[in-house]
Amino acid sequence: MNWDDESTYAPPAADRLVGTVADGEDQAVEAALRPKDLDEFIGQERVREQLDLVLKAARARGATADHVLLSGAPGLGKTTLSMIIAAEMGAPIRITSGPAIQHAGDLAAILSSLTEGEVLFLDEIHRMSRPAEEMLYMAMEDFRVDVIVGKGPGATAIPLELPPFTLVGATTRAGLLPPPLRDRFGFTGHMEFYSPAELQRVVHRSARLLDVEVADQGAAEIAGRSRGTPRIANRLLRRVRDYAQVKADGVITQEIAAQALQVYEVDGRGLDRLDRAVLTALLKLFGGGPVGLSTLAVAVGEERETVEEVAEPFLVREGLLARTPRGRVATPAAWSHLGLVPPQQGGAPGQRGLFGE
Repeated sequence: MNWDDESTYAPPAADRLVGTVADGEDQAVEAALRPKDLDEFIGQERVREQLDLVLKAARARGATADHVLLSGAPGLGKTTLSMIIAAEMGAPIRITSGPAIQHAGDLAAILSSLTEGEVLFLDEIHRMSRPAEEMLYMAMEDFRVDVIVGKGPGATAIPLELPPFTLVGATTRAGLLPPPLRDRFGFTGHMEFYSPAELQRVVHRSARLLDVEVADQGAAEIAGRSRGTPRIANRLLRRVRDYAQVKADGVITQEIAAQALQVYEVDGRGLDRLDRAVLTALLKLFGGGPVGLSTLAVAVGEERETVEEVAEPFLVREGLLARTPRGRVATPAAWSHLGLVPPQQGGAPGQRGLFGE
């Protein structure tokens, strides 16, 4: 099936150029592009200022820093900030993730091997198992864990003292953290999406490190399509660099950036083929909605979870799609973005449309 020049095919979430999940290539490049200290870190002014005070005060006292919780969407710099915390404190860092800790014993093994002042970065902390989570309460507060030896009536709890350490927890869903865990963090910072001006600075900095020449307008074009996320900006920069090297003289101008991103099917608002397939189905097949999520997913040939968790969040944030009790509805901005004219509102005389029209 095909709707004019729009295809129903959408790439898997993991293959999306504007996806927020870091693959192996992203992780390798990000390691080279990461800022090393707070002064070099771009954006997140409020979090950066507050965190700077926390770290400077800890260093002045000669103590370990308070436990830190960083929340926000993927790709905004939570891992980078955790590494900066360790660097600012002059301490080593241990990196693990919530899904990797399925048993309390897994966490006990990690905690017991920490050195004094070490930073433990726990990514996706909300996905940690409940037994490990309960062990973490005591470790964070009293720097002690109880290791259970044996089973049944003969089981014995052996207290294990831990050296003072700093836990940096990162989560994309802070609401899933239980209050007792949230309350044990001395500092909580919420990472906001970046403005186009901040992303333009990110693009210029990354271009210098990658030895790529980029004009101001070229950096602005990339930043405007990066969905407010530095990870996506860096990924788009690398793809535009490839295009500029093959099709031009290697210099990224506004025209070259626009041509390159057209090839990669990322439009001026950062929508890719999956996003446009969802909007096109909603507008052309269902007249703008309302339509159920499962029906919409079948129309674009994707799983329900892919549409709901991969495409919808950005479309809703951009004001192109709305979730209502009756189903998904396109906004007037969606019709305008795809250059389509919304149908005339029907219904009884005096009846108002979904958007009050």
